[in-house]
Amino acid sequence: IACPGQLRPDKAIIDAAINAGAEVVVTEDPKVAVAGADCVVTDTWVSMGQTDEGYRKQLLGAYAVDGELMRGAAKGAVFMHCLPAYRGYEITDGIAESQNSVIFDQAENRLHFQRALLKYLIAK
Repeated sequence: IACPGQLRPDKAIIDAAINAGAEVVVTEDPKVAVAGADCVVTDTWVSMGQTDEGYRKQLLGAYAVDGELMRGAAKGAVFMHCLPAYRGYEITDGIAESQNSVIFDQAENRLHFQRALLKYLIAK
């Protein structure tokens, strides 16, 4: 996980993951986080209703996924984003449209899961 110190995940969550057998590294350096990674994932920097958009964009600017950052990942590494993605901030067009991007497959898979969940909940 690469993030600024101010957005570091809660220690209890990291400890729970480690206790469950996960290997977790939290760093402020995105190059360290992607080094050799098979998958690079980012998320929306500003969610609906957040009022600190300018601050968050400034804080997270160094974490944008671009070609240079992806070159540090393993050869053939995939890129994921839960969408919507704000190109030019979180990711570049080149990464979003690259052959390594699976963002639209990811969105489609989420759609199928959501449909199945709705069917399950309605059938109850």
